[in-house]
Amino acid sequence: MHAGEVEAHFRQADGGYRFARWGRPIVPVVFGVEEATLAVVKGAIEAVVALAGHKMAETDPELGANLMLFFLRDWDELLAVPGLAGMLGDMAALVARLKARRANQYRSFRFDEAGAIKACFAFVRIDAALAGLPADVLALEQAVRAILAWGEGAFAARAALAEVQGTAVLRPEVAALIRAAYDPVLPDATRDPSHALRLAARLG
Repeated sequence: MHAGEVEAHFRQADGGYRFARWGRPIVPVVFGVEEATLAVVKGAIEAVVALAGHKMAETDPELGANLMLFFLRDWDELLAVPGLAGMLGDMAALVARLKARRANQYRSFRFDEAGAIKACFAFVRIDAALAGLPADVLALEQAVRAILAWGEGAFAARAALAEVQGTAVLRPEVAALIRAAYDPVLPDATRDPSHALRLAARLG
């Protein structure tokens, strides 16, 4: 993956570059799945966090849990979740936008004063397209998308996952990019496009 491809993974809708990684240990909580699937989702998160060389914790001193994953059948279900409006704003307007786009996923990140990720709210509507995916595929996809604040088109041209002998795995170049992104020498957050050059130099 050359520097231009790396930069594209963090390009924003306005064309600017924005990179952000977690600046604190990740504390996940998962809603809307059965016990067996819960273990799969948390296992995927643990695997991606380990790949990044980052840390997990039992609790976040400020937020309790800072990575919240919601699995649901209909966007209207969000309107019944207590406390979301305080974190995400006008839920009725958000639900209307998601319905209009026929979206099946939505993520909202929160950042600290330095620009590092401090929280992620991820919502997955299990529509016909997602219902056919194995739990491990869906879980790994969500874990990857939560580990960095990717740009909107990060995986539009090529998916983050591949299948090897029936098992979902991260594409090697994506795994290498995640590892490079968490190099302790690099900043937790930046808007400088030259950062993509520093990432690309670490991918070998």
